[in-house]
Amino acid sequence: MIRTTIKMAIASLLLVSVCNAETSYGTVNGDNITADEVNQIVGVQGMKFDTLDKNMQKKVLDMIVDRKLLAQNASKAGLEKTDEFKQKLEMIKKDLTLNLWMEQEAKKIEKSTKESELKEFYEKNKKNFETPAELKASHILVKTEDEAKAIIKSLDGAKDVKAEFAKLAKEKSTGPSGANGGDLGWFPASKMVPEFSVAANKLAKGTFTKEPVKTQFGYHIIYLEDKKPAGIKKFDEVKEQIKGLVNRDKFNKLIETTVSNLRKDAKIELK
Repeated sequence: MIRTTIKMAIASLLLVSVCNAETSYGTVNGDNITADEVNQIVGVQGMKFDTLDKNMQKKVLDMIVDRKLLAQNASKAGLEKTDEFKQKLEMIKKDLTLNLWMEQEAKKIEKSTKESELKEFYEKNKKNFETPAELKASHILVKTEDEAKAIIKSLDGAKDVKAEFAKLAKEKSTGPSGANGGDLGWFPASKMVPEFSVAANKLAKGTFTKEPVKTQFGYHIIYLEDKKPAGIKKFDEVKEQIKGLVNRDKFNKLIETTVSNLRKDAKIELK
């Protein structure tokens, strides 16, 4: 139950964002379109209104206009006077109060978190910030071993191996990267099929495989442009990520502790 409450709390917190209530994006029959209303639509998606293109901004504002028109029309039905309306209004007030409380507590946590805590988390969890060894390579993929050997022979006599490799990849490679000169960009060695990874890892920078590399896809000639050893991201690179993790963990514990304490003194009768 506590875990469920925590999830609900976090979900609710994510939906709430304090904006400048004075900001107006227009009016509908005199009713302001506020920043809060705009943020309710774009904020949930992790976007900012000002970063959207003009067309998307118009769509967002049109959605709000339509909603306001419907709300204004609905208010003419006198629903505010019904018991059902009053009951639901009280529920909304309680939810809003909870959301505001959670937001305030989250801000307190964020303000109180010290850099020393973040560094301590980093030192204890360095394994989570490891980066795998990476290769930057190109390849030429052909159907037969004879085709691959012929290409290797052409490369052996080339003055500019990299340029010749790209040229031959465009002309002869059956792989999708052929159009780009066989360029595969940077990738973790483990991402490729084992035969390919082993052969590429053995290469020195600026060299290519002298024997065709057979895989389930055919025969490859691999050119290794560069390689990066495995490592660990520096603290400054992951500081913001860590801050989010630490603050979220603190918030979870706060909710869990608060709910646990409240349950001890509460009179709960379930049916």
